[in-house]
Amino acid sequence: MNRRTALSALAATGILSALGQRAWARAAAHHIKLDQSCALIVVDVQNCFVSGSLAIQGGGDVVPVINHIAAAFSNVVLTQDWHPPGHVSFASRYPGHRPLDSVKLTYGNQVLWPDHCIQGTEDAAIVPDLSIPQAELIIRKGFHPDVDSYSAFREADGKTATGLEGYFKERRVNRLFVSGLATDFCVAQTALDARKAGFETSVIEDACRGVDSNGSVAKAWQAMAAAGVRRIQSTDLNLG
Repeated sequence: MNRRTALSALAATGILSALGQRAWARAAAHHIKLDQSCALIVVDVQNCFVSGSLAIQGGGDVVPVINHIAAAFSNVVLTQDWHPPGHVSFASRYPGHRPLDSVKLTYGNQVLWPDHCIQGTEDAAIVPDLSIPQAELIIRKGFHPDVDSYSAFREADGKTATGLEGYFKERRVNRLFVSGLATDFCVAQTALDARKAGFETSVIEDACRGVDSNGSVAKAWQAMAAAGVRRIQSTDLNLG
């Protein structure tokens, strides 16, 4: 009995419904073949988010996963949070406010963070254990003092482009796989903007970790699903 027949039989007996929607997706998944039309985006795997000023729980766990899958991609782009001192996203700039508070700026709501990823510091460096020698490009973001930038494609004003969309289109890359930190902020916004730009987009769940403030990871997955972003595991990739 092949997989399709087995799934049909389970559905007919009602057993499959008990597995739930996510289990169905995992059971039906097939290995995704990678080719020159594919690119891996590695978002903000920096000392800051792994062990530094804004460390994410389990952030370092993504490094071996990303190293493992990256070898199968000929097109890899890294992003790097790269803030000047006194950046608009820093809670220290706003008396009476603390990290994870929100303020209203000209381009919308801004979540406030501890001072982090200051340009030229060790905190802002890519983690040394990340090993992707074939990576072609590093997109630095958040370097304008008065606008934040989560996405690899556009800054938080929704207007200022990084040039990554054109870079991929010039290279005829149309299938993007997103990994890194954090699921609910820079990873999610990168994936959402990739979809807006017309790319087929997948987020590799086990190659990401989130901040998860007030259910923000679940909300991010909901937003990505609504936009047509695929939620996959590293084991779904055909790395051969």
